[in-house]
Amino acid sequence: MKYLIHKAQPKRVKLSPKSGYCLAGMAGLLILGAATVPAMAATPAAVAPSQEDMRLYDIANAPQAQRIEQDIRTLVDFGTRHTLSDTQSDTQGIGAARRWIEAEFKRISKECGGCLEVVTVANTVEGKRIAKPTEVVNVIAIQRGNTDPKRVVMMSGDIDSRVTDVLDATSISPGANDNASGVAGAIEAARVLSKYQFNGTIVYAALSGEEQGLYGGNILADYAKAQGWQVQAVLNNDMIGNIAGINGVINNSSVRVFSEGVRFAETAEEAKARYFSGGENDSASRNLARKIKSLADQYMTNLDVMLVYRLDRFGRGGHHLPFNQAGLPAVRIMETNEHYDRQHQDIRVENGIAYGDVIEGVDFEFNAKLTALNAISLAAQAWAPAPPSKVSIEGQVSPSTTLSWQKSGDETVVGYRVYWRSTTAPEWTHSRYVGKVDTFTLDNLVIDNYLFGVASVAANGNVSPVVFPGATGAFFK
Repeated sequence: MKYLIHKAQPKRVKLSPKSGYCLAGMAGLLILGAATVPAMAATPAAVAPSQEDMRLYDIANAPQAQRIEQDIRTLVDFGTRHTLSDTQSDTQGIGAARRWIEAEFKRISKECGGCLEVVTVANTVEGKRIAKPTEVVNVIAIQRGNTDPKRVVMMSGDIDSRVTDVLDATSISPGANDNASGVAGAIEAARVLSKYQFNGTIVYAALSGEEQGLYGGNILADYAKAQGWQVQAVLNNDMIGNIAGINGVINNSSVRVFSEGVRFAETAEEAKARYFSGGENDSASRNLARKIKSLADQYMTNLDVMLVYRLDRFGRGGHHLPFNQAGLPAVRIMETNEHYDRQHQDIRVENGIAYGDVIEGVDFEFNAKLTALNAISLAAQAWAPAPPSKVSIEGQVSPSTTLSWQKSGDETVVGYRVYWRSTTAPEWTHSRYVGKVDTFTLDNLVIDNYLFGVASVAANGNVSPVVFPGATGAFFK
């Protein structure tokens, strides 16, 4: 049985000139009387663009469960996709799987007139879980942006699968949910978004070597650096098809997004600055996670995004970690309720309990829903401008707070929005559009009592993730 939770869309309120300030929360619009909000410094008259892009509603409804099911069944039929499995067969092993993924990306590209550049990114590795030199091959499809092609947002899933013994490369290992669901999601997102054109570049990635030590992510992070990509977001999808938890909960209406708080790549100097000014909860990855939640609240129904303020599940890891280690914003998107009998298990029945990651454990409608979350997150950020750079803040021993940033030369930027929230608030609660300026003062808003940030705004209604002042929150350095 599926339990559905229907969530109403936030109300939209048209403001009159006599209305109070419009404070945009992450899930809607709040109207507060002027008496309850500090007065703001005067700025040149500016009209705030709409905060909706109607195309994203269409994208949210576009992923198809039937196509995702077909892709997962195809991946499962390769028997095992273990990193050390057969690479020569056309029907069994990881070699056959990655060649099929490459062919599918190329087929999608042909349908959109060659809009995807499909490449393999590989390296030979050897390590604790790879006893002999082995080529680890990623398959990626690149949909290059029209105006800002070096700025990249990425969706990834993992090709490889495993059973109980991490070195067992021959036993049947369907890997239906872990992680054919993520690869199928990336392929389906490419089908949906290849019908549009974007300012920034979107990369759809099928990574290898995750179970052996996150090798594929490291290889792609190095490749991104070599290509000079400004990676704004990595959405790592690892297990996005299961709705039945080992705790007995069945839930198809929630998803977890994990994000690092303090940047893994933070320097000692940056740590010292953060210690005195805050920001331990405002890395670029964490504000990326908040952005994903805000998009779900606006453009999707019956999906609650649970922000988990932790790198990953307790003591565990995933393929977003190599990107975090490289200093890039990356999060993990996955189901809320895991079923451990279906993860990393030999297929068997023992004491009446069925073990193994088989296709019967995948809910394809849920898989499509989480694919839609990825699709709107990729599209919104590829249509939005780059996040502002060199964001700084002043206001020590002052009744007011001043934010400054470097004004972008990007013609798609029509202005900026400043944000603030209580230091204990998990998400941004207040914001104000301030126009195309490079500094703004919030009068009578004391710097000690709030956290602040800035985002870039496009005329099409899309807004970048919020940037926290200083190196702590920087997206691009």
